[in-house]
Amino acid sequence: MQMIDAQAVHAHLPYAHLIPALIQAHRADVDARMETVFDQPSFGSKDGVDNFLVLPAWQRGRALGAKLATVFPENERNGSGLPSIHAVVVLFDGADGRPLGVIDGTALTVRKTAADSGMGATWLAPAQAERLLMVGAGAMAPHLIQAHLTARPTIRKVAIWNRSPERAKSLAGSLNIPSVTVTAIDDLEAAACRADVISCATMATDPLIRGAWLKPSTHLDLVGSFRPDMHECDAVALVTGSIFTDSRWMALEKGGEIQAALASGQITPDAVLADAFQLAQGKHPGRRTEDEITVYKNGGGGHLDVMVAQILLDAVNATVNGAVNSTMNSAD
Repeated sequence: MQMIDAQAVHAHLPYAHLIPALIQAHRADVDARMETVFDQPSFGSKDGVDNFLVLPAWQRGRALGAKLATVFPENERNGSGLPSIHAVVVLFDGADGRPLGVIDGTALTVRKTAADSGMGATWLAPAQAERLLMVGAGAMAPHLIQAHLTARPTIRKVAIWNRSPERAKSLAGSLNIPSVTVTAIDDLEAAACRADVISCATMATDPLIRGAWLKPSTHLDLVGSFRPDMHECDAVALVTGSIFTDSRWMALEKGGEIQAALASGQITPDAVLADAFQLAQGKHPGRRTEDEITVYKNGGGGHLDVMVAQILLDAVNATVNGAVNSTMNSAD
């Protein structure tokens, strides 16, 4: 059994490799999955909520595993320097049940989540996208930016908005991406109206992005909401756009925006045109017209952690085997 730390996770999962590998993984189905969320009043806030998530999944004959994750939002606001999410992922062999690895789940989570959005953008973002708006400047933001740039290398301008402008400025100043201009902005509406791709990674409970702001051809990527009370866009964006998601069960069971629109009758379940499995398997073409507004709900889930853990172990083992072969050849 291997113990894989955060440094190794990031080193072995560049987005240029991870995104296509994740698409390939979606060409097979998941046999079983589950999610349990425990919550308690935040230890560091009067009205906040801390969460403990248990996300197991099983691909029979291939792999099974689970992620254990904590979400403490105050970490990113209290000056501790800690991310809001901490996690470990445990992977087992799907054929014989052997434990294969214990993986730093915090690093794997940010890589998996960003690659999930990059995967969605591969099918749904406009082919010649030039402007990316990043809504939120937390730990996920730099990874989402890199994943979207990998999916759409035509992007040349990145704007970052955050409720705390200082965090947006800090993140913008820390990113040095060749041929890409990165700026912090204050006017969210103006930036959203110009953006070709909008990626949201926040803990918002009131919608931040309005459907009325979206120009034809915009791709909206929703990452943050994982509870029914969390919303990053309004119902107009969902009614206006073509809705896709990484998995139907996460979109219909967990996504706050979609749940609210379903409950109000503004959309029906069949408004979700396809999920990542159907897109990867060629059952839906993804973006169909140049002017189509697309919405992708990145819901996550334990099945994605298992997929990425498998991709990671394959990459680690390939590196080890390559190093061994190189040593043996040198010895010869």
